[in-house]
Amino acid sequence: MADVLNIASTLVETAARFPDQRGIVVPRGRDHAGRVTDTELTFRQLDDLSDRLAVGFFRLGLPHGTRIVLMVRPGIEFIALTYALFKAGAVVVLIDPGMGPKRVFRCLDQVDPEGFVAIPAVQALRVLSFGRFPNARFNVTVGRRWFWGGATYSELKDSGFGIRDSGDDQTPPLRKGGPGGGALQKSDFTLAPTLSTDPAAIIFTSGSTGPAKGVVYEHGMFAAQVEALRDHYHIEPGGVDLPGFPLFALFNAAMGMTTVIPDMDPTRPARVNPARIVEAIQNQSVTQGFGSPAIWDRVGRYCSERKIPFPTVQRVFLAGAPVPVDVLASMQKTLTGERAELFTPYGATEALPVCSIGAKEVLTRTAERTRQGAGTCVGKPFAQIHLRIIATVEGPIESIADSRELPPGEIGEIIVRGPVVTREYFRQPAATAGAKIRDGDGFWHRMGDVGHLDADGALWFCGRKAHIVETEQGRMFTECVEPIFNTHPHVRRCALVGVGKKPAQVPVIVVELEPGLAAVPIEELRQLALAHETTRRIERFLMYDGLLPVDVRHNIKINREQLALWATRKRMG
Repeated sequence: MADVLNIASTLVETAARFPDQRGIVVPRGRDHAGRVTDTELTFRQLDDLSDRLAVGFFRLGLPHGTRIVLMVRPGIEFIALTYALFKAGAVVVLIDPGMGPKRVFRCLDQVDPEGFVAIPAVQALRVLSFGRFPNARFNVTVGRRWFWGGATYSELKDSGFGIRDSGDDQTPPLRKGGPGGGALQKSDFTLAPTLSTDPAAIIFTSGSTGPAKGVVYEHGMFAAQVEALRDHYHIEPGGVDLPGFPLFALFNAAMGMTTVIPDMDPTRPARVNPARIVEAIQNQSVTQGFGSPAIWDRVGRYCSERKIPFPTVQRVFLAGAPVPVDVLASMQKTLTGERAELFTPYGATEALPVCSIGAKEVLTRTAERTRQGAGTCVGKPFAQIHLRIIATVEGPIESIADSRELPPGEIGEIIVRGPVVTREYFRQPAATAGAKIRDGDGFWHRMGDVGHLDADGALWFCGRKAHIVETEQGRMFTECVEPIFNTHPHVRRCALVGVGKKPAQVPVIVVELEPGLAAVPIEELRQLALAHETTRRIERFLMYDGLLPVDVRHNIKINREQLALWATRKRMG
């Protein structure tokens, strides 16, 4: 039987334990001397603010389970509103705006929102879409309201405590007031009594290897994620975190960590200004950082050139795609603390975290094997995670009995189960059936990735299942091939793509050069290919003019589908 659990209770507990600790720090601007000025809230202030907003949502008549699209910029409003919606029992819908208007609208059509809490530009698009969202009745503008109705953020915030209760029958999150009504006090407020299995959020995938899908997160899954991250990395209250992905600020409040919002566009991590990140780390004595490898690549290069150390930083998480060894090496040099470490947790929107490995282990033990074509080691599974490698098949697998588990060393499809693994995609039964494998009362999730286990139980990631190149001589895996060519000093990165139809594709390597270079001698790449059994059959190399196309969320996953079309046109031309 499911337990009563509301993930917002983690903020309530943190505020009770550490009321005067800074909960969130947001850059506001600069003073006359060019110094950064900040806005801060303690955990108690953040909890109180989210309470007031939750009361405001209740006064709007928001029923439990209402799907609310949240589109506001990272900062105090984002975190306070997210927790307020959790407290009110709503389901928060999060869509990455970086994927572009057309894809965002497709996601919105899928989810059929019942309201928008959003900046004015989003509300304007909603109104001008002429009835596209007929069920969106609960709308709050975060900023200035223009030519539409609904409440504003300020009105929502100011409608909370101190307002007289009408004395009518009410359900949580408000307790009923005294006889004849009275002014509502904080003691009158309680969290919506959600169950651990109730949906808390619908978070859309980036759509980097297909249409974006809404992943249903339950309150219990969020709680399991907090527990897994806290226990595995020994995260203790009192630290200061700089998250490059806004959603991860929610974990900080649950773990008693101060959140420092970075001065960056979270939809464009590859364009981050490294000086701003360095400034925030130094000014706020940051102890922990999280973000795409694209962020830390720029920060690591910047710090290496200027010999800038980070003595306060204890750990940095790089997630979203396999992390190049040179990025780990440059960033590791900046961490001068005795126990400071970089980690590269492996997972997906549907299952996070799954595995983890530290940069020190990569640099001293696994990096050379990666360069020789073994794949990228992503470490051992978290304590709560069960992981298997099964024979790769197309189409749904109804039962785990229908799969064939592979021995260590053999490459196959990665499947996982555990408390952090999500159950379904929102209103997409076919996609859910294709991604889940029934096992008694539980299920396994198919990660969409391929890899193998070594003798010690560590997972080696070999690429996306969708990116396997199938030739007449056998299959080729991106993460087993590309690192070999990335060892060439003129190659910044490359991509393996297949030209033609499976299973008779021609393998092609598309090369992105180091800045300032015009080409790489093809013969040198051919010699690299011949030196390894994994790449011996590759004879076709193409130089790409500019940067390889990447995903919109992390700016690091190479868009091999786009490159395959480009390579096909080149070959035909």
